[in-house]
Amino acid sequence: MNMTVSNIHDGHRYLVTGVAGFIGMHTAQALLSQGAQVLGVDVMNDYYDVALKEARLKQLAGSPGLDLRRIDLADTAACAALFADYQPTHVIHLAAQAGVRYSITHPHAYAQANLVAFLNVLEGCRQLQVKHLAYASSSSVYGGNRHMPFSEAHSVDHPVSLYAATKKSNELMAHTYSHLYGIPTTGLRFFTVYGPWGRPDMAPYLFTKAIFEGRTIDVFNQGQMRRDFTYIDDIVEGVVRVVLKPATPMPDYDAVSPSPAGSSAPYRIFNIGNSQPVELMTFIATLEEAIGRKAQMRMLPMQAGDVVATAADTQLLAQWVGFQPATPLEKGLAAFVAWYRNYHQL
Repeated sequence: MNMTVSNIHDGHRYLVTGVAGFIGMHTAQALLSQGAQVLGVDVMNDYYDVALKEARLKQLAGSPGLDLRRIDLADTAACAALFADYQPTHVIHLAAQAGVRYSITHPHAYAQANLVAFLNVLEGCRQLQVKHLAYASSSSVYGGNRHMPFSEAHSVDHPVSLYAATKKSNELMAHTYSHLYGIPTTGLRFFTVYGPWGRPDMAPYLFTKAIFEGRTIDVFNQGQMRRDFTYIDDIVEGVVRVVLKPATPMPDYDAVSPSPAGSSAPYRIFNIGNSQPVELMTFIATLEEAIGRKAQMRMLPMQAGDVVATAADTQLLAQWVGFQPATPLEKGLAAFVAWYRNYHQL
């Protein structure tokens, strides 16, 4: 994006939650590079290595227009005070308790981080009548669906993990606030995001680490999985474009046959995915090529809460902001492996 503050971010004050997270750091970095004013907040929990989160924040440190604060958004009073103090005009809510498998064993963490915190953010947006709230949903909301590619017009009534259920709940909560208070809200269903500074609990990082260390990687469902791997730069491009175009009521919305993708309220839902699902074994082979080493594999059955395949239909996103993710897996994994080598000094 060749954008400057004078023609695009003038008068905007962005609140980016989860700023020490993978997508949060990159989003804040993009906004700051365009001259925007950004308040980044993060609770810095230890779901994964806090040192990685600290290292991400160092990438942002010293940027003009940046303010960083450590806050638990599930703390109602602290969240309200944050909104009252900073007075954001636009909110990009990326903070969440991530992880499908972790939600099986730690369900209460998801109630606090994904439900209570989101409610507090919605309340902050209501109090200030923010111009737009864009928030992270997930491809996991499609749950047991088998019709591919996943479309925003499809039902998402059958989540198969609590994580997915909380993300669907976020969409429902956002719609309520759009309907009752006229707050423009847009939910972004991310599809398997990867790239430099990525999460260490996800396959690209886990597999890369194991291959470099000569350890066996766990390949679930005997490798019979497909994922719509989406490169981080594409995700950020979509997020920034979307937040700059506040949701509006769907002009052809039909209350008799309602579309899940929009509403008579200023509410929208978009997929952000590469639309090129990749077989897990192909992903592993591509990663091996980027690293220059072969993986040792242990084939395992399907894990609880997982889905066999994901694939994004991104036509609505393209129509809305004129952009669709398209970074090839080979290019994205090469960039990730190059970052991994540098970060770990290999």
